[in-house]
Amino acid sequence: MENTLYTITVFSENTVGLLGQITIIFTRRALNIETLSVSPSALKGIHKFTITVFTTPDVVEKVVKQIDKRVDILKAYYNTDDDLVHQEIALYKIATEKLLQQGSVEELIRKYHVRILEMNSDFVVLQKAGHYAETQQMFEELSDTVGVLQFIRSGRVAITKSKVERLSDMLDSLKKFE
Repeated sequence: MENTLYTITVFSENTVGLLGQITIIFTRRALNIETLSVSPSALKGIHKFTITVFTTPDVVEKVVKQIDKRVDILKAYYNTDDDLVHQEIALYKIATEKLLQQGSVEELIRKYHVRILEMNSDFVVLQKAGHYAETQQMFEELSDTVGVLQFIRSGRVAITKSKVERLSDMLDSLKKFE
């Protein structure tokens, strides 16, 4: 069976050591986490882990069930890219002199829809938001033409295409039983 990229979303309270507990589940199954992003969610007091991993449908289902069993976890879900709106942010640090020698900075900004975050006589920091392929394409082009002094890419951030956060539906259903 072919591996697919799955995005696993985990909702929890902000508990010390929880990240270690979650990652050990992947380690025990010899799964490599591709990206990991953690931040407060839209729901007050609840944090959202966004984890991407290449695996099979059977394995991702087992991993999510195992994560869901943790006491500190409110709920875990998995999705494919078709179910999500997702982005990454990449930062590129380039020598100002080399960038200016290349020609039109405006052309680069228009082509890749980048923002200039910092510009001084030594370097320029560019920001690009997009999918992995887009940020990687820009990195490769800049590496070939002007050289990249530093490069960093964030983990994936994603939201579902559903009307509300899936956790909201679950919490609402629990309130009915109170």
